[in-house]
Amino acid sequence: RGPAGSGTASAAGMEELLSRSVPPLPPYETKEKAPPPAELRSAEFVRYYRALQAGPPRAELLTRLARDFGVDHGRVAEFSAKVLQAREQQRELGALLQAEDRLRYYLSPQYRGLFQHLGRLEGGLRFLVELRGDLLEGLATKAVDGPHVKEMNGVLKNMLSEWFSTGFLNLERVTWQSPCEVLQKISDSEAVHPVRNWVDMKRRVGSYRRCYFFSHCAIPGEPLIVLHVALTSDISSSIQAIVKEVPPLETEDADKITTAIFYSISLTQQGLQGVELGTYLIKRVVKELQKELPQIKAFSTLSPIPGFTKWLVGLFSSQTKELERNELFTESEWQEISEITGDSTTETLKKLLNNNEWVRSEKLVEVLHSPFMRLCAWYLYGEKHRGYALNPVANFHLQNGSVMWRINWMADTSPRGIAASCGMMVNYRYFLEDTASNSAAYLGTKQIKASEQVLSLVSQFQQNSKL
Repeated sequence: RGPAGSGTASAAGMEELLSRSVPPLPPYETKEKAPPPAELRSAEFVRYYRALQAGPPRAELLTRLARDFGVDHGRVAEFSAKVLQAREQQRELGALLQAEDRLRYYLSPQYRGLFQHLGRLEGGLRFLVELRGDLLEGLATKAVDGPHVKEMNGVLKNMLSEWFSTGFLNLERVTWQSPCEVLQKISDSEAVHPVRNWVDMKRRVGSYRRCYFFSHCAIPGEPLIVLHVALTSDISSSIQAIVKEVPPLETEDADKITTAIFYSISLTQQGLQGVELGTYLIKRVVKELQKELPQIKAFSTLSPIPGFTKWLVGLFSSQTKELERNELFTESEWQEISEITGDSTTETLKKLLNNNEWVRSEKLVEVLHSPFMRLCAWYLYGEKHRGYALNPVANFHLQNGSVMWRINWMADTSPRGIAASCGMMVNYRYFLEDTASNSAAYLGTKQIKASEQVLSLVSQFQQNSKL
């Protein structure tokens, strides 16, 4: 019996469904024997889940699944003791390995069996991606919470990472001739620079542009992650030139192309967050472009800097609390700024940043150019989370082995660009022969490879701003 028509379900019905759907962990001795076919029960779970309303009813089911069908802690304690015993008695290696294998087996949560069965169903992989999307949304809104749920999210993420590993992914190129629903999905999922209309979309897959996505062999034709590329003659310093509305360009002249700019990468499926797809997509696209256009010499991104404005406003607030005088600007800069805003505290400047109004004043844009560039360089290069770059986009490209190449002023003057990063964007440049060693240095010793421009801005920050 499915859930009541209202899309909510009784606790008893939910309990009953879960104990039917989640296969018990078979005894260790029979673990190699084929598990009983569970297609019907798995399919029943999918139907039941989809009939529940998004939000609290699904959150309730996910919470129960995580809490009541996890690891058997009693068993884990028992076999941990046996591993310790085997070590203390210095039994032969075989016995110790056997004890460890048993422990490993019982460390597997019961719901893992359900996920495995679901993954084998037709359409099951797509369902698991949806389910993890709900799980992540629940965790973000605190609708589901607690260590059990976080643990289940981690288990499912690891399973999806194996199922979506690069061997199962197909690289597909999008053109104006691609199926209409693919173009629609790519347009809808564009998270960095929203697509305005069909003319805009046509431009983004037309001449001097490339668009690629990964699909999975079990979910053919469905874009999972999308990468947009502009083919140019130099490293672009502004997004307006790439995505502004212009009539479709003339036919491509390969001689004019020396540079590939990755200007947008978007995950279309929330449920695949944290599954390593972007890195592989960039690498595959580089290979593809090298084959098609061997004359390309430079590979670079033109990337957003989400969170910069928020960080900056936060700095102003903490500075105001601690000091009468602002320490982020030089004396002369602060004098000019307060003359324009008519306020000797940072309050007006904070307001102007929060509502994007500051860009209306040419004078203010001019005065803030220098200080904002060095503050942004510090935000990208100096602000850390556990020793790595605090900014998620910077962290992603640095992990891939790129160089922090150039910070660009007024590179994204759209309202979104001004609100997120005071209109600034950054190029991360990929020198293909160095990416492996850069990546190892960043991951190993947290060293950021950066160009002269970035390092010079960082040292200006260290001289002129006191944090």
